[in-house]
Amino acid sequence: MDISSPYSSSSSESSQFSSSNSSPAKPSPAVLSIECLKGSSRAAEWTGDLLQTGDIVEEIKIGNMIIKSPFKNGKSGVQKILHASFKQKETSIWVRVRRGSDEFAELQACIVPGDHFLGRKQYVLRAIDDPNYAVGFLDRAESECLNLQASRTIRMVNALEKTPLQDGYVSYPWHKRMHEMLSIPNSSSFYSMLFLPKASDKGGSRYNDLEDTLARAHAWINASQESGVPIVFMNIQTESLLTKISGDTASSTVNAGSLSDLSNLANTTLYGFEDYHGVDIGVLRAVRLWFSPLAGEVPIEIKIKDNDTKLGFAISRTEEGFIYISSVIQGNDDDVPAARSGLTNLHKEATETSRLLIVSRISNQKVLPWMVSLTGAIRCFDTVSLSQKLSLHRHSKVPILIHVFLWDRSMNFVNVGRNRSQAMSASSELWSSQIHLAHENQVDSDESRLSDSPEIVLRRDTAGESSFRFHDFTLKKNWV
Repeated sequence: MDISSPYSSSSSESSQFSSSNSSPAKPSPAVLSIECLKGSSRAAEWTGDLLQTGDIVEEIKIGNMIIKSPFKNGKSGVQKILHASFKQKETSIWVRVRRGSDEFAELQACIVPGDHFLGRKQYVLRAIDDPNYAVGFLDRAESECLNLQASRTIRMVNALEKTPLQDGYVSYPWHKRMHEMLSIPNSSSFYSMLFLPKASDKGGSRYNDLEDTLARAHAWINASQESGVPIVFMNIQTESLLTKISGDTASSTVNAGSLSDLSNLANTTLYGFEDYHGVDIGVLRAVRLWFSPLAGEVPIEIKIKDNDTKLGFAISRTEEGFIYISSVIQGNDDDVPAARSGLTNLHKEATETSRLLIVSRISNQKVLPWMVSLTGAIRCFDTVSLSQKLSLHRHSKVPILIHVFLWDRSMNFVNVGRNRSQAMSASSELWSSQIHLAHENQVDSDESRLSDSPEIVLRRDTAGESSFRFHDFTLKKNWV
């Protein structure tokens, strides 16, 4: 008697069920999606206002042409349409995308050429309201797009970590700014004094250490301020000067190539090294001291008349190398150039405040000291040649333009740093009128005489090793 198993039918059904369950899943359909190539300036692509990577393209409109999903040939077909539209100069495009099943977004953009891919030019879309933002098209499976949309938060954090800060060059109107924003157009009021280390032997093979050079720089600016020069310290730095050394000089220097000698470089003023050709190169460490006028500089134009026989002022030089107005003609002679330009009253103000009226430029040429030589001599301008220059101005009736240091900012021009296109003479007349107004109610007294002002013997120094001086010069001041 044949008895069939009660589970035979169930086994058959189970086998059929297993067979149907193990069949491969249906692949997700391919769609045209968005690929964000460059983010917007405000990262708006992460807020939902702009298109994001993984958005599914539903509709494209270019001019009167409307294309809807599904797109024939996907990305390749759309690129052909973009290429044809760009050639016809129809570059305005509108794109509508889908996120998930019921969320949509739109973008109004322009068609622009992008990079080449497989020898063909690819076109991308740039947003009209933010040209930094650019997107392209890419073929993806719909499931991949949905996964990208779901991972937006993670991708946003990754973008935050990877986004670099970019720098670049921008143009700047230097000529305009240097003319308008400086009290002296195209020239700064930053001055410096270079102190070379002092040679400690006659042969010049050894020099005092860096501390000695710093101390001399410190003493120079302190002495300048003490004598009445209205300057302010700005900065100090070491400056390396290359020179060729040999013989005793080379043997006495520190070898910069030796690690054991590096600690000795801190205070030395000369060290050497050997280049590829076996030449001993010396590095001389000088000190540069930066200073600036206490309250800026002001131009004064001294106009010459046909009947002028003198300018009405004398110039001298301080021991630190500064040229200054040492004396002016006193009395009722108001028709000399110094009085007409306001220089006389300005000198009186300087004397009353125990300041020197420092001349910083003559005809826009700087006349301040600028270097101290290896022997300790200060390189500066001598008063003899300056007096000759000023006298030639008077003989040729050519106006003299000088700049002087100010010591009180309230005396400076109110329009310094503004438009300087006006003639320099107009500025000088304004300055002169301000000085006269400040003194119109003052009565001249004997106290205004300069009998107590310091008498400085003229000493003419040419910087460097060949300096010469007139030690027995009898005149106290150079009148011009």
